[in-house]
Amino acid sequence: MKRTRVYDALNAESATPELLIKGWVRTKRDSKGFSFLEINDGSCLKNIQVVIDHTPEIEAVLENVGTGASVSILGELVESPGKGQKWEVRGKAVEMLGFADPETFPLQKKRHSDEFLRTIAHLRPRTNKYGAMFRIRSELSWAVHRFFHEKGFCYVHTPIITGSDCEGAGEMFRVTSLGFEDLKKNKEEQLEKDFFGKQSHLTVSGQLPAEMLALALGGVYTFGPTFRAENSNTPRHAAEFWMVEPEVAFYDLHDNMDLSEEMIKFLISHVLDKCAGDIELFAKFVDKSLMSTLENILKEPFERLPYTDAVELLKNCKKSKDFEYKPEYGIDLQTEHERYLAEEHFKKPVVVYDYPVEIKPFYMRLNDGGKTVAAMDVLVPRIGELIGGSQREERLDVLERRINELGLNPEEYWWYLDSRRFGTAPHSGFGMGFERMLMMITGVTNIRDVIPFPRTPNNLDF
Repeated sequence: MKRTRVYDALNAESATPELLIKGWVRTKRDSKGFSFLEINDGSCLKNIQVVIDHTPEIEAVLENVGTGASVSILGELVESPGKGQKWEVRGKAVEMLGFADPETFPLQKKRHSDEFLRTIAHLRPRTNKYGAMFRIRSELSWAVHRFFHEKGFCYVHTPIITGSDCEGAGEMFRVTSLGFEDLKKNKEEQLEKDFFGKQSHLTVSGQLPAEMLALALGGVYTFGPTFRAENSNTPRHAAEFWMVEPEVAFYDLHDNMDLSEEMIKFLISHVLDKCAGDIELFAKFVDKSLMSTLENILKEPFERLPYTDAVELLKNCKKSKDFEYKPEYGIDLQTEHERYLAEEHFKKPVVVYDYPVEIKPFYMRLNDGGKTVAAMDVLVPRIGELIGGSQREERLDVLERRINELGLNPEEYWWYLDSRRFGTAPHSGFGMGFERMLMMITGVTNIRDVIPFPRTPNNLDF
């Protein structure tokens, strides 16, 4: 017989004389002559209750069934006389598929701290919170693809291994086929023996190759893992994370802002519609202001202001003296500044644009006057920066000058410069941290809790 998912059983339109349920036991209660089992198979937040009468054969199986065990239940779907759910299963037969020792199974019926659950990341998806989190993550992934597909964008795959540094930050993981002893020898000689014959790294962004595809296909996006070798133990940073990166030909900075706002609102609406039960868990137990925050983001147009105005606002606000980092022109905004703008001053998302040229990468378009670039950051409540993007520099002479000013090697970007030699066109794009979007949607405050198996300094388990 084909298995019925718990989600489908709980949402059935009528009773079923025979069905097969398989899942993990959340609780078991024994009474005289029968037992209650709460079964969850990961298809939804709710468990389904199984009531099964004792027979010698069934008692022999149930004796070894405890929390964490996986079971197969054959029975009928009937109306539940108890409160809380419409249906329950009247069990006729039970088979234990996988034993879980009740003395050593770490997920008992109590609340566990996030810190503890990170140490058992391989088991935490079986909890209510993390089962809900990873269902939301799945649905949000699909929403990203749906948004761009409906707008006619092409989904493109950009390299994970790269020879160029998009950000120019130098915080990249090295990729090599050489052994440790070889790496200690003469650098130039060993590079020739390495797999690619040059230094290679894990990518920090798919932007540069995505630009090439946008300048052929019009609108594209890439959605995949990116890597930063930052030794940063903060709640917002991980060494491996996912990025959503659209690039669009013939878009200017304002088109870019419009796209980012439209995407954020679409993703929130999609998840609220498709994951209502899972989101409710986070609104109840993680952040009681979650729903009002998300509804406000959907309702209000995003504020837009130039970087210069943002710095002046921060310097003159009442909270200025309390900032750990004093806001100054020519310095990137800190998280405390970003959150003040989005949470306290405007009380909604803010798009800060036109940043000083000195603090932004070479590929951002130089504005008239040469002091600022057409960059933008989207700041949201509780997170700070969610999106960073820009109009890209399409003028060959300006781009070559910027590469040289920053001490980069033009030869490494020969292919990138070719796109400006042959049919250059205005274009724009941005990158959104997928995990930060998840943090905003769920109210979770640590990036380690929105990734199944986080990669952070000194953490490579699982």
